[in-house]
Amino acid sequence: MLLGLVAVMVVVDVLMRNFGFQPPAHTLTLTEYALLYATMLASPWLVRTRGHVYIELLTAAVPSRVRVLLSRTVAALSLIVCVVLCWFAVAQVVDDYQRSVADIRSFDMPRWILFASMPLGFGLMAVEFLRFVFGSDVMHSGEAGIHE
Repeated sequence: MLLGLVAVMVVVDVLMRNFGFQPPAHTLTLTEYALLYATMLASPWLVRTRGHVYIELLTAAVPSRVRVLLSRTVAALSLIVCVVLCWFAVAQVVDDYQRSVADIRSFDMPRWILFASMPLGFGLMAVEFLRFVFGSDVMHSGEAGIHE
């Protein structure tokens, strides 16, 4: 829905410009905010459903036992990256909130609201990668182009 609203805003903006009208001043700002929120809120779902981009060339070439170990290692590294990014995102949001930092563009927005989606997204991705590290399911099927 969010991306649909972005598409409508962009189309309206372009049409208004082409017909000589003044488009809304907030289109670019709202589009940037929406893209950040859409990315961060959809990412955990992509990890859960293995919808993210990865190449199974190596995992297809190794035995099943090695593939599982390799897949869990990749998930563990991804988990560590998400935890670190979540930590820094939480620190940034808290700092922005405490200092009342604003993102000043076509309208003023408290910056903590802008970045609040990041700790949530990275935190939920960490949970999903944790499932792949310790759960019965693995990220990589070992068959190029085929997901389990």
